[in-house]
Amino acid sequence: MKILVFEYATALGIKDPYIYAEGNAMLNGLLDDLKDKNVDYLISGDNNDLNNNFNNPIQLEGDLMEWLEKNISNYDSCLVIAPEEEFILYRITELIEKKGVDIIGSSSEAVMKCTDKYETYKSLKGKVPLIETEKVFFDNIDDYEDFDNKNKIIKPADGVSCSGVTVVGNFGEFKDAISKLQTELPYFIVQNFVEGTSASVSILCDGKKALPLSLNYQDIEISENGINYNGGHVPLKHEIEVQAKNVAKKAVESIEGLKGYVGVDMILGDRAYLVEINSRITTPYVALKEILNLNLGKAILDSIYGELPSKVNLNGRVSFYKEENKLIIKKLE
Repeated sequence: MKILVFEYATALGIKDPYIYAEGNAMLNGLLDDLKDKNVDYLISGDNNDLNNNFNNPIQLEGDLMEWLEKNISNYDSCLVIAPEEEFILYRITELIEKKGVDIIGSSSEAVMKCTDKYETYKSLKGKVPLIETEKVFFDNIDDYEDFDNKNKIIKPADGVSCSGVTVVGNFGEFKDAISKLQTELPYFIVQNFVEGTSASVSILCDGKKALPLSLNYQDIEISENGINYNGGHVPLKHEIEVQAKNVAKKAVESIEGLKGYVGVDMILGDRAYLVEINSRITTPYVALKEILNLNLGKAILDSIYGELPSKVNLNGRVSFYKEENKLIIKKLE
């Protein structure tokens, strides 16, 4: 089987140090896990930080979508790590599907449902605990005054990570936050602010059954400039850990087409609330691969073809945090 792997930021040479740090770490980890497979990987010509042990690099020249259009049919399968914003992951996945190449991940329909966070909310309402969410069109923002002295979360419906996410407490802050949003959609979402621990659940899914791998801590910083994701640690021990994993499992199994590695963001408050679903490999991958009792990259590949691990164990605890253009990975115990 010939496999193509690429991570969007490192393939395009995106200079943002925060995006680059996570992307480069995930690509390194994935290529390490799959080093005995027949893997080609796309990489920008100015990436000098990739582990030199990996063979079969292909330097991307020109437009990514044009390259895929011409070359993806040379492969049996493809694993993509790309952001949901601007429908990037969806468009790449759809192109690969149309070429008849296996996606080592979720279907384009599932990716779209998770890209639009309001569609995720509608799909899961009544099935798992959710944070109350409203869709607000940019044309109607002057009509929105539903604060009642409570903080709200403003975010683009198609955003990624904490990009564009802001906590607001009044209409003035609301309008200021909206003016800074970047989105492809004519609307954004407003959610109630829920106190609790920011966390995620890493999941493997074969398209029907979801297997929680770990509960992960998210280091989220809230300031007047917005919300920033600084890293975290794996695993997170929490009194409602079992509940959180069960909520994440049910959510993933409720959306048809989710496969491979899926990250489920949550708030652990008076109960485990689902925030959103990422239909792709997320940053805790780099920590998980260090402490799992299995090769995570190969397990992702196996899951696409209907095989999930029979047993998952974690040995130790790993933190990860950003430092300039590097993601520092540190074993804690």
